[in-house]
Amino acid sequence: MNLHPAARSAVLCASLLATPLAAQAGEEVVMIDGATHKIPTTVTLPDGDGPFPFVVMFHGTGSNRHEAGNGYDLLAPKLAEAGIASARFDFAGNGDSEVDYTEYTLTGGMQDGLSVIDYMRGLDETADDRVGVLGWSQGGTVAMLTAGRNPGISSLVTWAGALDMSGFGTELYEEAQENGFAVMEFEWRTPLNVSIDWFEEVRNIDIAEEMASYEGAVLAIAGANDTVVDPAVTDAILAASSSSDNSEKQIIPDADHTFNIFTGDMTAFDTLIDLTVSRFSDTL
Repeated sequence: MNLHPAARSAVLCASLLATPLAAQAGEEVVMIDGATHKIPTTVTLPDGDGPFPFVVMFHGTGSNRHEAGNGYDLLAPKLAEAGIASARFDFAGNGDSEVDYTEYTLTGGMQDGLSVIDYMRGLDETADDRVGVLGWSQGGTVAMLTAGRNPGISSLVTWAGALDMSGFGTELYEEAQENGFAVMEFEWRTPLNVSIDWFEEVRNIDIAEEMASYEGAVLAIAGANDTVVDPAVTDAILAASSSSDNSEKQIIPDADHTFNIFTGDMTAFDTLIDLTVSRFSDTL
């Protein structure tokens, strides 16, 4: 897998910061109690009483719950139109989170996601046993870890999901060993303090091995022109999903890591949304 260096151009990364869209009807911003901090979350509910299946969205590196080009904000109402509730949330140190990024790790992100899942299960409008997870880039990594370790997730979709991040930020590892964290620079946002715990986890957690126990549905989507996460990683995700009898991949032609959302041509991103909504409709 070819993951970009921290300083590579922002247009190549799925985690570009986005400006929040105005809240849609049926949406509410809540602060969910996590294990160690509050989790800023936007919940979108379909019209009607339910109970509805729901999807929890995990964002990419250095991004926020709105995602690149407001991609998650665009997806949520489409899910709602299909009768699927959703929640998108900020990882520690991103978006409206009030804690530092040093609190973010793969397992910490998973725990945040589980807290959001628990919150959604507590709503009268949602169905406890019809749960989907979606992750973009590193968000896909955390979503896969979450699905692998926690029974009860029915469907997993990854957008340019990264199966192995052990080579990401290697030039900062020594700094993190010396100081307890390393400062990761970006071209599109303020720097992040990446903890030594994060570096150790991405080197020691085998996401493919974790996925081997996941029995739910899997859809791995990538852009054919992605230079950040090799589109061939979709094959590795399917190979890792050995316990699933419903695993598929989709490669979107001429699409980059952000599915061309910044180019002004929404053809690829519209295809991405259609594939995602259809998959969750069929598997939740």
